[in-house]
Amino acid sequence: MDFANLGMESRLFSTLQDMLDFADDHEKPAQNNPTRAYVRDAKAMAATPADVKEYLNSYVFIVDMPGIKANEIKVQVEDDKVLVVSGERKRDKDKEEVKYLRMERRVGKFMRKFVLPDNANVDAIPALSRDGVLQVTVEKLPPPEPKKPKTIQVKLA
Repeated sequence: MDFANLGMESRLFSTLQDMLDFADDHEKPAQNNPTRAYVRDAKAMAATPADVKEYLNSYVFIVDMPGIKANEIKVQVEDDKVLVVSGERKRDKDKEEVKYLRMERRVGKFMRKFVLPDNANVDAIPALSRDGVLQVTVEKLPPPEPKKPKTIQVKLA
């Protein structure tokens, strides 16, 4: 329904129009909407703080992973160029019935993805977890040797 055609162009009717359009959009099967897994991963990435440092010979990725044990953290390299750090913090199971009065500590999936530079050595990547902070060090490859110019002999025609 278009309220503008009825001469109702106020802010209230504009908001009502937006709400009706939103409802119409959600009744139709969505073709371009993101999947639940994508939305979950995007939220996990947005809620996982990280620092990236560059040193002379390496890159260091520092990721906060509170409450996750070292053996529960997964560090992977996808497609030889994307460093993926993930883990999941689960809520403690209480032995007796409990009612939370406040719940601020984050539970759920933690994840970050970093595109590695071309000079990253993906063959040897150490990862160290201490006090809820993960540190992943990616060594830099040495710069390639400059190619020597190739001399081509010119022949007399």
